[in-house]
Parts: sequence; structure tokens; C-alpha cells
Amino acid sequence: MSETPDPEVIELAAKVFDLARRGETEALAAYVDAGVPANLANDKGDTLVMLAAYHGHADAVRVLLERGAEPDRPNDRGQTPLAGAVFKGEDAVIRALLAGGADPEAGAPSAMDTARMFGKTDLLELFGNR
Repeated sequence: MSETPDPEVIELAAKVFDLARRGETEALAAYVDAGVPANLANDKGDTLVMLAAYHGHADAVRVLLERGAEPDRPNDRGQTPLAGAVFKGEDAVIRALLAGGADPEAGAPSAMDTARMFGKTDLLELFGNR
């Protein structure tokens, strides 16, 4: 039984996903405060945190985590926001996710695996010292 989604809900969700991609922290926080789920995910399983992290927006990541977003929620391919941030080399995002409780061993490949794959020994040390 599948219902046809309300076009206005689809439009709102698309707008909020774009805010996460662009790192529009204040607007994103306002939508979540107004009731948009902090763990809202798109059709690929990418959450708002995943999109903000992948696009390098540490402040947006922090705001979402402060509002209850899960730091380790994987997308449909098993990727976590932390692994995406490691892949993209987003140090501020990595630190924001770690401060928000992200697990370097979560996901497949994990952030730890990704750091090993790309020879990022500084991150391996950071993850090992947690």
C-alpha cells in the first residue's frame, strides 16, 4: 500500500536537504526546531548530517547533532557521515562529528578504513586516541 506523497511535503524536504548541502545553519536549525526530523533522510538514505558533512559544513553538522541527529546513521550504501568527511578531507567536520559522538569504526567502509585506505595517519592517530 503506497500512498502518493504530498507534493508540498516533497518540496519542503527538498528545500531542507538543499539547506544541509549549502550549510545554511540558521535556516536548517529553524526547520528542525519547527518539527522537521533531525534524522530526515532522502531516497538514498542520506541524512541531513550526511549531506552537511559531505559538503564540508561543520557548523551545520554541530547544529543537527545538538538537535538529536544520529552521528553514525549510515546511508543505503553503509557509508557514515564521518567516513564521508574523511574521504573529502573535511577536518572541521571530522572534529565536529567526533565531538558529537561519531564512532570511527561504524559503517562500511568505516572512517577508520577510509583513513587507512588513503594513508591518513594523522586521522588514524586521532581515532585511536579517542
